[in-house]
Amino acid sequence: MWLILPAAALLASGTSTAAQDRSDFPVDENRIIYHDVKKDAGGGIVPWYNESPAVAYDHDVRLIWDFWKNMRNGAEGVPYYLVHQVWMEHQDDPRGLGGDQINMALDSWNLLYEYLGDPSIQQNMITMADYWLDHGMSRPDILWANLPYPYNTETYSGQYDGDMRAGIGYLQPDKAGSFGAELVMLYKSTGNRRYLDAAIKIADTLAERATPGDAVRSPWPFRVNAINGKVSERIAPDPRDGTRYIAEYTSNWTPTLTLFDELDVLHEGHTQKYQDITQTLIKWLLNYPIKTCKWGPFFEDISIYSDTEINADTLAAYLLNHPQQDTEWQAHAQAILQWVEHYLGNHNFETLHVVPIDEQTAYHVPGNSHTSRHASVELLYCEKTGDCSEKEQAIRRLNWATYSVNEEGKNRYPFDDIWLTDGYGDYVRHYLHSMASAPELAPEDQNHLLRSSSVIQHIQYSPDKITYRKFDAQSVERLKLGTASPKSITGGTMDWDGKQKVLTVHAAANDVSILMTAHSPR
Repeated sequence: MWLILPAAALLASGTSTAAQDRSDFPVDENRIIYHDVKKDAGGGIVPWYNESPAVAYDHDVRLIWDFWKNMRNGAEGVPYYLVHQVWMEHQDDPRGLGGDQINMALDSWNLLYEYLGDPSIQQNMITMADYWLDHGMSRPDILWANLPYPYNTETYSGQYDGDMRAGIGYLQPDKAGSFGAELVMLYKSTGNRRYLDAAIKIADTLAERATPGDAVRSPWPFRVNAINGKVSERIAPDPRDGTRYIAEYTSNWTPTLTLFDELDVLHEGHTQKYQDITQTLIKWLLNYPIKTCKWGPFFEDISIYSDTEINADTLAAYLLNHPQQDTEWQAHAQAILQWVEHYLGNHNFETLHVVPIDEQTAYHVPGNSHTSRHASVELLYCEKTGDCSEKEQAIRRLNWATYSVNEEGKNRYPFDDIWLTDGYGDYVRHYLHSMASAPELAPEDQNHLLRSSSVIQHIQYSPDKITYRKFDAQSVERLKLGTASPKSITGGTMDWDGKQKVLTVHAAANDVSILMTAHSPR
């Protein structure tokens, strides 16, 4: 059962309990976003496509990938998703790239390649990373050198040169850390040293510019001028109300921790400095956001202070996956999950036995990516701790979020647009993470690799064999075998749970081959 989070910790976030009021949110209990609502015998929401989550989630993930890979080019002649943050059918949206749009897609597509084995997924990752490296890095001779600019201030220029709100020359260090982590992953996937070298340059700049941080300043600012290092200059006003915001704080640093850790393990770059900064960052996270529940901003289009679901839940997931970093990892992860539910849980759908999750305190609207992320972390918590009291609600949340996807693979935000962040990169990964934590959510009539502790470089599925190559020789994989049972393995040992159809591989070589006895699924 969940612990009761101390009132002091809840109130420390600075969000009043009045934020719990969602009475003005327009709700139709019979239709959500694209689809008429479907219910089980008890009145609880089930996915729109099929009552079986395992069927429905797989269906949506495939629809989304098909839509993405077939997306048209924009007017500038490159794939639309490399220049615009919102999809429009017959014209180009005037806004530029979403701040974490490429990072999110790289993260999701890495998992999706493991799941599907489609080589076009890997090629898409290469296309995106190469384009950002070629068109968006800060100069090597300035203070914040060799970091990615998150936005194209002149939309059709094809060049990333600033920040959506702050303007030309500003960047977001947390997004740089995310890109660095994804570049290390892509190096491991492709063997292309370009990605590793770029990741090292990002890590070096972040390590050089780090500070201890305090209650109002994170070790790196949220927005900073790459040339002069200022974070307190006048920032472009929000066109809605003219508010100007000084961006010195965010808690979105778990991807940066991943970057430093990956380079340390590879013995690449200034590893001792990375280790030192990692300890500084862990200390700051434990002393401030975890205690104060001040999660801070994430999104490039918000110009007032806001506590975001993504920062909170991503830190909870990090603690669950890295318990060695925090002696109180379980209690802290649980408290974060409870904070999200208390302040961002949207109770307008309770007649459907589901509480979706709002995006942030500055925008109390339940989101497809935010609801599915929170669900995936709840399922990870269940897996890691054995406390599965929230598992049924987590699946209900995943069911709710499927209603944002239509039959063409368009994934729309409630009462808003088709965002290429929330609906794609920051959506697919949560369903794949959920399947890995709860394999019963993966299809019963297909074979899939659900998780690897290494990076998968190549995988091929056939009815009687699965072969894959990975970066690390020593690794652990989790597979769901819906149409076969394992016979033998080369490259490691295996444990087979025939009841759950889950195969655990303890690999001792880079190349693994699993021979199977194919059978018809029940």
